Parts: sequence; C-alpha cells; structure tokens
Amino acid sequence: MQPLSDLLVLDFSTLLPGPLASLFLAEAGARVIRIERPDGEDMRRFPPRFGETSAPFAALNRGKQSLAIDLKAPDALERLTPLIRQADIVIEQFRPGVMARLGFGYEALKALNPRLVYCSVSGYGQDGPRALEAGHDINYQAIGGLLGQSLAPGRPAPLPPTLVADIAGGAMPAVINILLALRERDRSG
Repeated sequence: MQPLSDLLVLDFSTLLPGPLASLFLAEAGARVIRIERPDGEDMRRFPPRFGETSAPFAALNRGKQSLAIDLKAPDALERLTPLIRQADIVIEQFRPGVMARLGFGYEALKALNPRLVYCSVSGYGQDGPRALEAGHDINYQAIGGLLGQSLAPGRPAPLPPTLVADIAGGAMPAVINILLALRERDRSG
C-alpha cells in the first residue's frame, strides 16, 4: 500500500506547477481527478506529439482521471459537491480570486468539507502588488536575474532549457505544504 492511497485530490490546475504537484501525489498513491474545461486544457495540444497525444500532457497526467466541466455553469458547484465532500486536497492555479468568483473558493469548499486541504499555486502570491499579474517561468527567471547569467555579449538571452522556477518555486513548495497541512490535519483535526 502506498502512503497516500487513502487520499483523493481534485486538481483544477493547468500547465506545469499544479499538474506536477498532483503527479507527485498520484505517484505516492493518491487518487487524482483533474477538473478540466469542456474542450480540455491547453497542454493537451502541446508538441511534441506521441500519436494523438501530447507527450508533455501525458507525462504530467499519467495515472490521473479527468472530468470535463464548465466551472462557469450555474450547476457546476452542485455537480462537483459529491467529489468535494470526499476530497482531501484541492489544488488550483488560477489568478487570485478566480476560484472564489466561480464559487469554488476556500471558504465555499470548506463549508462543504471542513477537513479539506486547499492549495493555491500562484506566481506572485495571493495578495501584494503583483498578485494579479500572470506569472510564467521565464518571467520569474528574468526577475530573479537567472536569465542574465547566460548572456553572451551582443546576443539576446537564450530561452532556459528547464522550467526551474515553475518546479522549484511552484510544484515543490505545493507538495511540501500539502503534506505539512495533511500532517497538521491528522494531528489537530
């Protein structure tokens, strides 16, 4: 039996940080259900392709289930309520305030499931001067000065070969903090 085999994760995230975090949880045994918009998340269309499948999407979402639902639909919360009541963890990666506007914010979901661990992955935090800005790995590397480390005189900075900021600043802290929150929930209720 794997250490997280008794846990259910609802993953509302897209692209890299959230899906990588939920992949780590899935690989430790958690059941992960991806909540996707009806036409599927953008990464399903990313190259390279492996037959009909996006290789990056397949790599990040192996072992997970997917459920397509329009979160803007009037009955979306009602339709997802049974899963929310069973879930241990929610991971979301929208800009701050989006989940609350859709009716899926922490307070709304906590009312349905007080033991829920709710993880919001965002580029610049939930509040502060940059909170509502879109965040992407290349932005974080530029702001942090990492892109400047690879400059050659008279040439533009190359694109980084690895999304280190998304992994080290998004996915890994998400997993660590989810596990810490589960530990605290088990200890204190």
